[in-house]
Amino acid sequence: MEFRTPDEELASFRRRVLVAGLFVMVCFGILAARFYYLQIVRYDYYHTRAEDNRIALLPIVPSRGSIVDRNGVPLARNYAAYTLEITPSRVVDLDATIDALSEIVQIEPRDRRRFRKLLEDSKNFESVPIRTRLTEEEVARFIARRYRFPGVEVQARLFRDYPQGELASHVIGYIGRINQRDQDRIEEQGLTANYRGSDYIGKGGLEMSYEAEMHGATGAEQVEVNAGGRAVRQLARIPGVSGNDLELTLDIEMQKVAEAAFGNRRGALVAIDPTTGGVLAMVSKPTFDPNLFVDGISNDDWKALNESPDHPLVNRAILSAYPPGSTFKPFMALAGLTAGKRTVNQTISDPGYFMFGGHRYMDDQPGGHGTVDLRKSIVVSCNTYYYQLANDLGIDSIANFMRPLGFGSRTGIDLNGEAEGVLPTPEWKKKRFRNKEHQKWFGGETISVGIGQGYNAYTPMQLANALAAVVNDGKVFKPHLVRNIVNPVTGERRAVAPEPLRQVQIKPEYLAAVRQAMVDVNKAGTGARAFAGAPYSAGGKTGTAQVFSLHGQKYVAGRVTEKLRDHSWFIAYAPADKPTIAMAVLVENGGFGAQSAAPIARQVIDFHLLGKRPNQPASEDSGAADEGDDRHDPSEHDAPAVPAFFGNDSETR
Repeated sequence: MEFRTPDEELASFRRRVLVAGLFVMVCFGILAARFYYLQIVRYDYYHTRAEDNRIALLPIVPSRGSIVDRNGVPLARNYAAYTLEITPSRVVDLDATIDALSEIVQIEPRDRRRFRKLLEDSKNFESVPIRTRLTEEEVARFIARRYRFPGVEVQARLFRDYPQGELASHVIGYIGRINQRDQDRIEEQGLTANYRGSDYIGKGGLEMSYEAEMHGATGAEQVEVNAGGRAVRQLARIPGVSGNDLELTLDIEMQKVAEAAFGNRRGALVAIDPTTGGVLAMVSKPTFDPNLFVDGISNDDWKALNESPDHPLVNRAILSAYPPGSTFKPFMALAGLTAGKRTVNQTISDPGYFMFGGHRYMDDQPGGHGTVDLRKSIVVSCNTYYYQLANDLGIDSIANFMRPLGFGSRTGIDLNGEAEGVLPTPEWKKKRFRNKEHQKWFGGETISVGIGQGYNAYTPMQLANALAAVVNDGKVFKPHLVRNIVNPVTGERRAVAPEPLRQVQIKPEYLAAVRQAMVDVNKAGTGARAFAGAPYSAGGKTGTAQVFSLHGQKYVAGRVTEKLRDHSWFIAYAPADKPTIAMAVLVENGGFGAQSAAPIARQVIDFHLLGKRPNQPASEDSGAADEGDDRHDPSEHDAPAVPAFFGNDSETR
C-alpha cells in the first residue's frame, strides 16, 4: 500500500476544489447567458406570447346593411334574437348533450338535422347553433342549468329577416352560413380578417352581388382572461362598422301587382325606366321564401325547391333564354330600314307563304295578309314580310344591327348569373357544333331567325332593355336595381348614377315609324283585346315562340302536352308619347302572346299610370287564341327548330 504525504493530499484536494469551482462557474455562466437571451434578446417575442395568453382578441361582427325599395319599404332587415349554440370540441358526447338539452329547451327533429348539416361545414372549435330564436323563458330555463352543459352557451345574434316573404325573392336573394367554398373565396380575396366571427354571407340576388357593401367592417374587443380562459375585464374595444344600406329602383307595390298577375303560371317580367335603366319590377315565377335559408334550410325544404320541375330557384328574368318569337319583328323592321332594304311605305304581296330553296315557309294567316307594308307587318304580325326581309338582309347584317341593342350579350345588370343568350351567326354555329356537317350555315336558318325563331335565344332582361333603347331614341343604358347606397350612421347617400352604354345610330323617322306601328298593335292589331278601353296610349308587340316543331302539323294547344305548348311573349311601353316604362313579359307554355302575356302587361301598366290594383290574376284571353296570333306554324317543309341553351327545361326541340 502506497501512502501519500499530507502535502500531496492537500494538493489533490485543492485541484478537486478548483475543478468543482470552475464547473459551478460554467454552469452559472450558462444560466446567466440563457437568462440574458430569454429576457433581453427575445424579450419582445415572449412578452407578446405572454400577452396572448393573458389577452383574448374577440371579433365584433358588424350589423349587415338593410335593403329598401324606392319608397323606403323594407325588403331585408336585421333583428336580435338568442341562439343556443354548442362548441363540439368542448363536448364529450354530443348526442347525450342534445338529449339533455331537449328536456330544457324544445329541440325538434328538424333542428337536429340542421345541426348535423351545419356541423359538417364548420370547424370543430366553432360554435354551431342547435336552436335559434329562443324565447326569454327558454333562455332563463337554460341559464339556471348552464353548469350542467360545458361547451353550450346562449348567444345574442342578429338575424336576417325578409318581411315581404316570397315577393321579389330572386332580386333580393338570401344569406346562408359560410361553407368551405365561401371560405376559400374569402381567403383568395384577402378578406379573412374581416370575416372573423361572421357566420353568414350573401348567397344570391343583391345579397350576393352587393356583399362587399352590406357586410361592413369587423371590429375587435381586447379582453383579459384568467387561466381557465374566462374573461376578467375588458381592456379595449374597436366597434365594428355597420354595412351600408341599399335603396333600390324597384317599386315593391308594382312588384306585388306584377307577381299577382301571373297567378300560378311560370314565367318572367322585367319593367325598366327607359330614361335611366332603373329596374321598376323584376318577376320570376314561381318564386321562393328566402327566410327558409336564414337558419340553414332543412333537407325537406331544399329537396322541394331543388327537385321541383318548375325550378323556383332559377331567376328566369336574367338566367333563362328563350326564342323571342314575333317580339323580334319591330327590331327586324328597324334593321331593314337602317340597311336600306325596306322603306316605311314599301309593300309586298303576301300569298300566305314564302318560297326559299324549294321549301315553303308558311304564314300564320291562311291565304296571307294581302298587300303588306311595314306598319301592317307589325300590326298583324305578318311572318311572310319578315321571311323576305331576313333573306334580303342576310344573317350577318341582322346580327350586326342587333348586337348594339344588347341581343346576345349580358346587359351588365347588378346581379350575378346573367346569361348571354344567343345571337346566331355562322361563326357562332361553328363554335357551337363539333360535327362539321352541323357547322355550316344554311339560308333557311336565316329565314327562321327573321321571325324570332331558330337559334335565337334571349333573356326577358335583354328584350326589355332593347325595347327601352328603341323608345329612348337609341340610347342603351346599363340596367340597375340599386339607386342609392346609404351609410346607416351618417345618412350619407351615394347615388348609383344612370350609366349610358352606347348610342345606337337609328334615324329618328325610322324609330317613329316602328313605335307608331307598335301603338297601332294595341289599337287595332294583335294586342287590341288586351288594351281595349285603356285611357292611355301604349305601344306593344305580341310574340308566340315555339317550344318544338310540329313538322307540318296544325298546332292545337289542347292536344299538346302542357310543357310543349308555345311560350307567350309581350313587349310594351307607355305612355306612347313619353314612355316611363318599357317591359317584356314571358309566360312559359302560355300559348299565344295575346292570350297570356298581354293581359299581364296591361295590369302592370294600369298600376304604373293609373294606380289601379287588380283583385285577381290576369285572366287568359281565350278569345285572342280563337282569333289566331303570330305563331310560326309551317304546313309544309320547314327548317327544324334547333335548341340554343336555356337556364331551365323550356327548350326549343
